[in-house]
Amino acid sequence: MKAVIQCGGRGSRLMPYTMVLPKPLMPVGPRPVLELLIGWLCRNGISEVIITTGYLGCLIKTLFGDGSKWGIDITYTDETEPLGTIGPLSLLRDVLDEPFIVMNGDVLTDLNLGRMIDFHARMDASVTIATVARQTKLDFGVLEGPPNGRIQGFREKPCLTHQVSMGVYCLNPDVIRHIPRGLPFGFDDLILRLLSLNAKVVAFRHDGLWLDIGRVEDFKKAQELPWNDLPPAYEAIQEFAEAALV
Repeated sequence: MKAVIQCGGRGSRLMPYTMVLPKPLMPVGPRPVLELLIGWLCRNGISEVIITTGYLGCLIKTLFGDGSKWGIDITYTDETEPLGTIGPLSLLRDVLDEPFIVMNGDVLTDLNLGRMIDFHARMDASVTIATVARQTKLDFGVLEGPPNGRIQGFREKPCLTHQVSMGVYCLNPDVIRHIPRGLPFGFDDLILRLLSLNAKVVAFRHDGLWLDIGRVEDFKKAQELPWNDLPPAYEAIQEFAEAALV
């Protein structure tokens, strides 16, 4: 199975550091994020990777080349203009002819891709979205009751838990025809379009490690984890991950 890693963004959340390095090359310990991602894909049986590039893409190509250093085949696409979070797939209509993985270039996870791919096939889905539970703490006290009337309850700055997208997806190739060529197009645009057509979009829940390196908090947490000599699915660092995410 092929995997597409999207690396064309400007990494605005990590400015000013991403003024000189694209986000996938931000260091986590001694290695760039993208090297850790490629190692994870190799351990999950992926042998062919397509990296979509745009902003400072020449640095990514110079560092990773054809992928032979990692025993994986790497090719590239170039965005002359930003194409959004899923728009770059429009450049790959003739390349992706069977189910494939798409992921953001700033994700670190121990997700088992084999299980996700099997789930995608069993569900006969058009798109499978890897999800994880994340808590969001509100900055305000929340009143319970009607907007004009007697208050029935009060919660001081509560934490809300939601299943959120991890930025890792399994897609069928026919989905690409819904992505316009040469125009910015977001993953949210694609999902809303598919849902309007009654296409089957499903969630695959992950209960392990997930870090979004584009977030400063997650980037800092990633520095606390041991990334050297990892086993196939990162199990050895799970206890460290759980401690870092508290």
